[in-house]
Amino acid sequence: MIKDNQLRQEAFTEIEKNKDLVMQDPYRLTYHLMPPVGLLNDPNGFIQMNGVYHLYYQWMPFKTGHGAKFWGHYSSKDLVNWNHEDVALTPSEWYEKNGCYSGSAIEHDGKIYAFYTGNVKDEQNNRETYQCLAISEDGINFDKKGPLVYLPEGFTSHFRDPKVWKQNDTYFMVVGAQTNDLKGAVALLKSKDLFKWNYVGIVAGGGKGKLGEFGYMFECPDLFHLDGKDILVFSPQGLEPQGMKYQNVYQAGYVVGEFDPETGQYLHNDFEELDRGFDFYAPQTTLDNQGRRLLFGWMSVPDQNEQDHPTIEYKWIHNMTLPRELKMVGGKVYQVPIEELKQLRSEEVVSYIVKLTKESKELDGIHGKSVELYIKDIDITEGWFEISISDGGRIVYSVEEKVLTFERKSYVNGMTEKRQCPLSELSNLHIYIDTSSVEIFINDGQETFTSRIFPTPLNDTIKFGAAKHARFTVLKWDIMD
Repeated sequence: MIKDNQLRQEAFTEIEKNKDLVMQDPYRLTYHLMPPVGLLNDPNGFIQMNGVYHLYYQWMPFKTGHGAKFWGHYSSKDLVNWNHEDVALTPSEWYEKNGCYSGSAIEHDGKIYAFYTGNVKDEQNNRETYQCLAISEDGINFDKKGPLVYLPEGFTSHFRDPKVWKQNDTYFMVVGAQTNDLKGAVALLKSKDLFKWNYVGIVAGGGKGKLGEFGYMFECPDLFHLDGKDILVFSPQGLEPQGMKYQNVYQAGYVVGEFDPETGQYLHNDFEELDRGFDFYAPQTTLDNQGRRLLFGWMSVPDQNEQDHPTIEYKWIHNMTLPRELKMVGGKVYQVPIEELKQLRSEEVVSYIVKLTKESKELDGIHGKSVELYIKDIDITEGWFEISISDGGRIVYSVEEKVLTFERKSYVNGMTEKRQCPLSELSNLHIYIDTSSVEIFINDGQETFTSRIFPTPLNDTIKFGAAKHARFTVLKWDIMD
């Protein structure tokens, strides 16, 4: 307890010491969740209890690099207005001394049971891993119960990120893993009481089935039921680029299948990326009281040029995506902005019906660094249609190629880089711009592109262009701080 209190105080001191510098950053976001100082990564323990949403997160308060992680904590009653709470977990015990790594939360007997990975390294950097439990009555103060799951046979010490749920009268846990022969896998465990866990087997990957040769590590698994199907979301590491696919250092995506809770078998189809942009990883979902499957993702990717990131000089780095609702449409997972985000809109809406002929133009009143755009009734007869977001990003759809492209200026070398996906037609775009981020929802959530962008700080222009002829309706709202 003494070390725990000491770490909490040190984190608070770091916040106070750097808060003025952090707030001076021109790339600080307006309506996304960010760390008050230091580094933020994976969403953890996403849950709603007693009408309050809790989102915990991997947090390194003392630097903008990785290290012995804490669990930071945001809470909200509406998914729009968030409070930054006291530290939830500190790496204060022997079984977590090198970090309280990612995990999940479940409600049981009116309490939050948070499962997480305790990370331990020795002087030679050899790793030990423990799946641990901490219990809270209020979602803020936690009582640690220590390790419950030790490393099963057949896996390396890269065994982490437990996600727990209840199905029928049994609790299940999936854990991201690496087999001894260096294959990415998702391990399955089960329990009757949340304390004693039995290893069942590998539910996906491990050198077999459709995910047989599919990277060397699976992180942040999440298995849940959605509209009649069982969806396994995970983040594989070690995939080689294939055409437009797998262009980031690591990926995040899902497979669709059927899970048998009696046998632990999971039959599924091929892997599909959840997001096509530059910055999306380690998503986690929860089922809220309205029956919605909600998702937060980390708006970055591990090992992706963090040392060059523009916000480091202001003593912070990274943020969460906006909360999204998941839906199944024709066997595919769609992501849509949650309905509550409409509360962010200013009362005034600017709208146009636009016709473009071989031109690029700005529209009066449609500009800004913190805005929501909805472009609908898009009709492009030939050529391409584009939207330029200041000098930070560019969305292009080619009718002939049937490809949607997002381009941005690299913050590493200033060169233009792009991400793409095939798209048979473009009917609408829902775009959230927030200072140094953009989230693009295409065709009612059929595809998404999530990216950080770093435009010239005073540039808030938005331009529309067409190579031939384009007609569309655009609506714009300013987002209130």
